[in-house]
Amino acid sequence: MRIRAALLILGIVFNLAAVAQHTGDGALQMEPANTDVGDLASLQRGAKYFVNYCLGCHSAQYVRYNRLGADLELTEVQLVENIMFTGERSFDTMTNAMTDEDAARWFGVAAPDLSLIARSRGTDYLYNFLRGFYADDAALSGANNLWLENTAMPHVLWELQGVRRAVFTETEGAVPTFEHFETVSAGTLDDAEYDELVRDIVTFLDYIGEPMQLERRALGVRVIGFLLIFLLIAYMLKREIWKDVH
Repeated sequence: MRIRAALLILGIVFNLAAVAQHTGDGALQMEPANTDVGDLASLQRGAKYFVNYCLGCHSAQYVRYNRLGADLELTEVQLVENIMFTGERSFDTMTNAMTDEDAARWFGVAAPDLSLIARSRGTDYLYNFLRGFYADDAALSGANNLWLENTAMPHVLWELQGVRRAVFTETEGAVPTFEHFETVSAGTLDDAEYDELVRDIVTFLDYIGEPMQLERRALGVRVIGFLLIFLLIAYMLKREIWKDVH
């Protein structure tokens, strides 16, 4: 029991360390993504943003275009004209245009496939990561990230969010702590609009991590409804059978 309790405590500690960084006020907590894979409009927007801003470097090799079109209620014409930028047939998977060799040469590392990224890192992490870029002249891409220091990924959404500078407090003998962002140049979207765009992208990544979750949730509602009706019938039957028993 003591070993199990110790392992549980260690797990909690590691989880907390994964979602927070030290700041002057203690810990920088991740803001919740609040994604909803049942929001069809958000999924459709997220798919559009994904193919426009992410698919050039990242793939989603476990997702087929025809399944995507069916779940997002897109016609074949809409699928071909708005989503299918890398596939020739509807049953092709979402492969990226950049090879691993080119990615490693340009960015130092191959861009990871994003099919399961929401399941492995969590939607809150992805939401905060895409909102955590800041200008860094020392970085190869000119940008760094609060949640993944020295990230090889450039800030592909910089035109939308704008360019920001991160202000850190430096204390002798301690690691610099993040304080706040300062705007260097404004983007085409304000903060609320940019956050909503990022949420749409993360919602889409959440969906492709488990496309069956839409059907699973719908089936779960029907099963629970059936069980509630069956419980009511069973209760009424029990009262009828035992009404004369004292």
